[in-house]
Amino acid sequence: MSASRNFTIIGGGQSGLQLACGLLDAGHRVRVVQNRTAEEIAAGRVLSSQCMFDTALQNERDLGLAFWDDTCPTVDSIDFSVPMPDGTPAKAISWNGLLDKPALSVDQRVKIPRWMEEFTRRGGELVIHDAGIADLEAYAGASDLVIVAAGKGEIAKLFERDATRSPFDKPQRALALTYVTGMTPRPGHSAVNFNLIPGVGEYFNFPALTTTGACDIMVFEGIPGGPMDCWKDATTPEQHLEVSKTILKTFLPWEAERCADIALTDDNGRLAGAFAPTVRKPVGRLPSGAIVLGLADAVCLNDPITGQGSNNASKAAKVYLDAILEHGDKAFDEAFMVETFETYWAYAQFVVGWTNALLMPPPPHVLNIFGAAQAIPVLAKRIANGFDDPTDFFPWLAVPEEADAYLARLAA
Repeated sequence: MSASRNFTIIGGGQSGLQLACGLLDAGHRVRVVQNRTAEEIAAGRVLSSQCMFDTALQNERDLGLAFWDDTCPTVDSIDFSVPMPDGTPAKAISWNGLLDKPALSVDQRVKIPRWMEEFTRRGGELVIHDAGIADLEAYAGASDLVIVAAGKGEIAKLFERDATRSPFDKPQRALALTYVTGMTPRPGHSAVNFNLIPGVGEYFNFPALTTTGACDIMVFEGIPGGPMDCWKDATTPEQHLEVSKTILKTFLPWEAERCADIALTDDNGRLAGAFAPTVRKPVGRLPSGAIVLGLADAVCLNDPITGQGSNNASKAAKVYLDAILEHGDKAFDEAFMVETFETYWAYAQFVVGWTNALLMPPPPHVLNIFGAAQAIPVLAKRIANGFDDPTDFFPWLAVPEEADAYLARLAA
C-alpha cells in the first residue's frame, strides 16, 4: 500500500462523505469542509429526492455506510403512466416493470448527519465552515489533493461550463418536492410512480424514510411557463401542500385519489426552485495557479427527471476513490484530474444523454417503445432496470432505427 496522503474535500454530501470514508478506510488523512453542522442539516429544509438504485446502494454497503437497509421502505418497481390526450380521466399508456433489486430513498437530513458522525468516528477531520477561494488556497497548500464536491457559491464558479456537453443554458423544469405522510400505498408492490403529462411536465412519487419515519416523496417537474410552473406564490407549508394537491386533481386523478389524506411530514418537507442542467470542466484553477478537482454535482449537474442525482454522486465517488488508490504516490496533477473525470464521464455521458432527452418532447420512436411496454412485460422490466444502469438504454432508446429493430425482435 502507498504511504498515507492528505486530502481535503469541500462539501460533505453524498459524494464527498462517501469518498472521504473510503479514503479513511485506505489509511489516508482526510479533512471534510462542510458549511453546516449535522444539527442544522437535520433541522433544515429537504435537500433532494434521492431515490437510489442497487448499484449505488452497493457502493455504500461496500464502505459500511448502509445504515438503513432494514428500516427504509423499499421501492420495488417503476410504474409509468401517460394520461389520455383529450383530458378524460384515464390512462393512455400504463405499465409496471419490476426492479431486479429494490431501490431506497433516505432523506439526506437523516443520512448526512449520520455519515458526518461516522466520518469523525473513523478518524476524519470535520471542519464546519463556508469555504471560499482563500480557504481553497490554504487547503491546496496543505493537501496532496483538494476535491470540490459542493455545487454552489463562489467556489462553484471555478469550474468552467463545458458547452460541448451542456445543451441547455437555462432551467428546463420548474421543480418542487413535497414530503408527505398519509398517501394511500400503491396496490401490490411499491414503485416510483412516474406520470408523463405531454406539454405540461412530469410527476412522480415513491416511498422513503425521513426524519419522522416512513413517508412518500412527491416530485413535480413543470415545463417553464406552463400550468405546473406555479410555485412562486406558495410561500407557506400549507400553500405548498395545497398547490401539490391541486396539480394532481387537475391532471392526474388516479394520483389525487391516493392523496386525499396527505399531510406534510414537517414544515421543512418541501422545496421549490429551478436550475440549468450543466456539465463543467473538472479542473478548477485558483488565483495562485494551484488546481482543484471537481466531483459530482459541482461538475455534472442533472435535472432530477430521471432520479439520477444521488446515484451519479455515489458512482462518481467510487470512480474517484478507485482512481486515487490506483495512483499510488504520484502527484495529483492536471492529467490525473482530467483522466479521472473522463473515466466517470464514460459512464455519466449516457445518464446525461438520457436525462436531457427526457426534458425534450419525446420523439415518435420513444413513444412507440413506451407504448409497446404495456403489452411486452420484458420491455417494461428492461426500462425499469435501466434506471439503475442507464447505459443499457443505448443505442436502442436513442436511435430510431435501433428502436424499430429492437421492437421487431421483441414482437417476433
